[in-house]
Amino acid sequence: MDPMLSLSLRQVAGKRKLAIIVLLAALPIGLAILLHALVGDERDFDVRFPQLVIDGLLLGVILPIVVMTLATPAFGNEVEDRTLNVLILKPVRRIAIVLPKYLASVIVAGGILATAGAAVVLIALGSGGVQAVFAIAVSILTGVLAYGALFTWMGLMSSKALGFALVYVFLWEQFLTRFIRGIRYFSVREYSLSILHGLDDETFSVFEPRVIEFEAAVTASIIVIVLFFFLTLRRLNRMDIP
Repeated sequence: MDPMLSLSLRQVAGKRKLAIIVLLAALPIGLAILLHALVGDERDFDVRFPQLVIDGLLLGVILPIVVMTLATPAFGNEVEDRTLNVLILKPVRRIAIVLPKYLASVIVAGGILATAGAAVVLIALGSGGVQAVFAIAVSILTGVLAYGALFTWMGLMSSKALGFALVYVFLWEQFLTRFIRGIRYFSVREYSLSILHGLDDETFSVFEPRVIEFEAAVTASIIVIVLFFFLTLRRLNRMDIP
């Protein structure tokens, strides 16, 4: 394994932080078990459950919180102890610094959250089978990749990136996208939801009235990932480090 990636994984996957992330990922699983046991036989369960647990909790809250917790401080240790300037002064391409930091957050968050999403679907929406599990895994990984690129850039832009990220998630992603349809084309949460529906429009048919076009969601996700990864590289090239 690349030494920089190995170091980044150790920084990201600290025992305390990892325990909190696993606990957060376990919340929708526990809720899925509870709701399936209590109201799983009700007629509208397949409608209410995806809205409450998958959209409202997993994609809407837990996914962005986990990724921002890992990605915004991706360069934090190096900035705080002033070793980032040592990395920059070395004859190493900037992408060899940024990519491992980004991948570390993606690997940890993606692995845990995709597993949690698959468990939630199997427990409560098992009739969807492999297709539903594949759809939730891909939609979560899309959100992790896009949020990871965005929040890694934020972490280099400001020492208060975590605060800005929280405001962005709860004001933009949670509030405004619910009332202004056009904003959904600029929302990572909506990209994940649209990809989820596009890959399995039968199990997740409840989302049909609100999702954007599948092709638009895929294209926009790629643009966000590439754009903010490039902006992170550009920021690292231009920032003045003592």
